[in-house]
Amino acid sequence: MQIDFNNLNINQLSFETEFEKKIKQFAEEWFSDSTTVKVQTSGSTGVPKVFDIEKKKMMNSAEMTCDFLGLKEGNTALICLPVEYISGKMMVVRSIIRKLKLIIVDPSTNPLENINDEVDFCAMTPLQVENSLDKLHLIKNLIIGGAAVSENLKTKLNDYRSEIGNSGHIFETYGMSETLSHIGLKQILPEAENYFTVFENVSISTDEKGCLKIFAPNLNSEILQTNDLVEIKNKNQFRFLGRIDNVINSGGAKIFPEQLEALVKKEIPNEVVFLGVNDESLGQKLVLIIEGEKSENLMKKISKISFEKNFHRPKEIIFIEKIPRTPNGKVNRIELKNIL
Repeated sequence: MQIDFNNLNINQLSFETEFEKKIKQFAEEWFSDSTTVKVQTSGSTGVPKVFDIEKKKMMNSAEMTCDFLGLKEGNTALICLPVEYISGKMMVVRSIIRKLKLIIVDPSTNPLENINDEVDFCAMTPLQVENSLDKLHLIKNLIIGGAAVSENLKTKLNDYRSEIGNSGHIFETYGMSETLSHIGLKQILPEAENYFTVFENVSISTDEKGCLKIFAPNLNSEILQTNDLVEIKNKNQFRFLGRIDNVINSGGAKIFPEQLEALVKKEIPNEVVFLGVNDESLGQKLVLIIEGEKSENLMKKISKISFEKNFHRPKEIIFIEKIPRTPNGKVNRIELKNIL
């Protein structure tokens, strides 16, 4: 199904699937007299919550992204993310304010399966991208969010680009519900970047712990204090190191699991998570959880990984059939700890 927001008569459209009906419901909420809409957080770092967001600030966010990517009236956009969350809602809002033609595809792990025409803009999760590699050449501007883009996926994207030649632009996003989707992008292709670049009118700094603070008055009137440890390069760029609540303290050494996960994912295709589990002598013991079946080949690859520090090598490796995720695809570390 496609909605042309340049020539919209929503009552004349036939909404058939549950997802299409949810988008219609949100569009009606957007065009209502209310100045706010309700947004649900993913719950990846705590209990999910619902809060009201001003439509004007969502419009400001949409303008930032559309301007950065050069999207124009009449361009096509594809939505394949749940509309309950800010990621899906913002795809609709961008289409409304820039008068795009919005292609609706029910959220799935392979959203491009039945897409055969070029699309100007799409937002996907890393898992969706992983399963859509053979169709990515159809997307001119792709943003990937909801979870960090693994080194393994970046390698696959580069290999795919080498096979098909030059194609569109692919970016990793940084943001959260409170920043109304992302406030910065980091290019993966055609040229890989190491730092996120924030949009105009977004100021960044760190607190005494080294965690990122964001002031984006067009999106949120408050200074947002994150739990993300970062390295700031300049007033517009920063590098993500890891979440402070994920930091593992093993024998007095602080370990950033996200950095170790990126290192391991360069060598093996499986989803991996590093966790700290209670240990009498170390305080926390570094454990590596791998999704999938144990094999001699995997263990050999892991044994050959060159960790920067000796204490970065896991004390134990656990294989698990399925690593739990939140509804929008993020690894649920809290649930995984409960399972262990």
